[in-house]
Amino acid sequence: MPKAYVIMTEAIRHEEGMAAYGKVSAASMTGAGARVRAVDPRPQILEGEWHGDRTVIVEFDSVEAARAWYESAGYQEAIPLRQAAAVTNAVLVAGLSPRLG
Repeated sequence: MPKAYVIMTEAIRHEEGMAAYGKVSAASMTGAGARVRAVDPRPQILEGEWHGDRTVIVEFDSVEAARAWYESAGYQEAIPLRQAAAVTNAVLVAGLSPRLG
């Protein structure tokens, strides 16, 4: 089963609010199999334009696991904190299927 990745770009308006969001969202990741793979305040733009001040990549064991985390009560509690503190773009991306044999 391929991995899945949630990628968020955040234009942060309130650092204190993002800190509160970080605590609640981190707690929601416990038991969800989430692994933060990157947090970069200044990604190197190779082409086009990029949104935000920070990019975050979170890995999950599957698309279903990522969606279950995103829709969980714990993360739903965190979303309003993030929305009050930043303008965010978020996508769920399926990884490549592992080769068999």
